[in-house]
Amino acid sequence: MPATETRSTQTSLEDRLGRWVRRYLHGFWGMFVLFVLKQGWACLFGGLLLGAILASHYLWSPDWPIYRYDALFIFALVTQALFLLCGLETRQEAMIILVFHLTGTAMEWFKVSAGSWAYPEPGFFKLMHVPLFSGFMYASVGSYMARVIRVFDMSFVPYPRFALSLTLALAIYANFFTHHFLPDLRWGLVLATLVLYGRCWIRYRIVGAHFWRMRLPLAAFFSSIALWVAENIGTFTGTWLYAHRHFTWVVHPQKLVSWYLLLYVAFITVTLLLRPDRATTDRA
Repeated sequence: MPATETRSTQTSLEDRLGRWVRRYLHGFWGMFVLFVLKQGWACLFGGLLLGAILASHYLWSPDWPIYRYDALFIFALVTQALFLLCGLETRQEAMIILVFHLTGTAMEWFKVSAGSWAYPEPGFFKLMHVPLFSGFMYASVGSYMARVIRVFDMSFVPYPRFALSLTLALAIYANFFTHHFLPDLRWGLVLATLVLYGRCWIRYRIVGAHFWRMRLPLAAFFSSIALWVAENIGTFTGTWLYAHRHFTWVVHPQKLVSWYLLLYVAFITVTLLLRPDRATTDRA
């Protein structure tokens, strides 16, 4: 499907959604509902994968001829293909999913080998004790980031110099590995995000020509809460298990810091691949 046709399909679907909501709701509540719906639309890939994890937990039988992990992997592949065929994602957004799948899988291999968490169920599509569907869980974060920028017509003002952003992303990603045998720098990295992006406003449009604003670190914090809730669904269903769980299946709230930092890796990777002009012309 040509890029222009894909863009037209996406715009048509989103415009119909907006018109339907505004027909029945007006003022603040209409804007709020539309904001929530557009957020859900942006995280559609991750939402479908999370729904498959939850549904398979209740429906799957160990007697079935295919393992649950393998079914989730096939589901993720088919979903990705359908997104491309139906014009719900561009090829650039699919490339982001591929990058996050690779970097996420690499992190999973290391973390599982280090004993941070484990995948207890068997699977054919399982490499180094890590099921291949797990990479799509990271990929869904990149998918959300790319889609939410497009759906809300976001711009970032002032956008920090890209060399500094890239350095920060590499440092965050490296710390996920090195903190196992070197001092953990996560709080220093959190401070670095506030210094580098504290002045950066996200300008976004819900509908019409009016733009709203939110500080980028605040948006990252809210998004990290959503990811933490999603992670709790994974542990509740036993899809993965942490080595040290403080509250039965409930993930410790300190994981919010990890998700907050990972979101910056996602954001900077999206900018690296898409490099929208509006995100590179306004510099600090």
